[in-house]
Amino acid sequence: MALKQHTDHRVRFDQQVDNSLSYVLPFIEKTKALGPGTTIFEVGTAEGGVLVPFMERGCHCLGVDLMQERIDLAKEFLEKELAEGKVELLCQNIYDADFLARFKGKFDVIILKDVIEHVPEQEKFVPYLKNFLKPGGQIFFGFPPWYMPFGGHQQVCRKKWASVLPYYHILPRPLYRGILKMAGEDKVVIDELMEIKDTQITIERFERIVKASGMKVLNKQHYLINPIYKYKFGLKPRNQFPPFSWIPYFRDFVTTCVYYTVG
Repeated sequence: MALKQHTDHRVRFDQQVDNSLSYVLPFIEKTKALGPGTTIFEVGTAEGGVLVPFMERGCHCLGVDLMQERIDLAKEFLEKELAEGKVELLCQNIYDADFLARFKGKFDVIILKDVIEHVPEQEKFVPYLKNFLKPGGQIFFGFPPWYMPFGGHQQVCRKKWASVLPYYHILPRPLYRGILKMAGEDKVVIDELMEIKDTQITIERFERIVKASGMKVLNKQHYLINPIYKYKFGLKPRNQFPPFSWIPYFRDFVTTCVYYTVG
């Protein structure tokens, strides 16, 4: 059973704004001062709601997404901010040579909120992001570890039992696809979930990629209950119990979300 935010763009935008104001911005601010003159770049901006609290702080923002329809919605929701020159919104691949030439070394903070788990070749992508940072710049990553109960994003399924069944996304690919077909999910949903299975990322692999990219973890927070679950399921966000955060691999199965700043 798809949740309301999966079909109602305004609801999704408002949730992005609230989550960013309550959790993302305060987390980034622990390691990076934010205010007028700070430049923010969000990769996978979708409807652009994450950027709103940063604009309210006086930051200048760029939001980029590969889906034109999401950028069109962002332009609708952020019409006033666009007119005031507070934000620029682009539908473009950040690997494009003209994009790199225009924005190389321009940003204090890069944001990837629920994005890195969708990106192929993360070992190439993460170090590439460094091209866009100013000296001393930082990158924020927020993502659900692959092995957590709903790390496959199966909550987007239309059938209720398929959307609330935990862990079955880690089954071998043919079994996972077979269950989705048995549930009656359409090809679009199945293809989306198979893509996420291809680009899955764990806490351990993410930290290895950061280290191999020549960057350091500046701050991290692991969540037992993902902050966005207050919108999806009415659950109060909770930090992960510290001992669980220290146990490699086990933590992936019981941690529903992680936040990192790296630089």
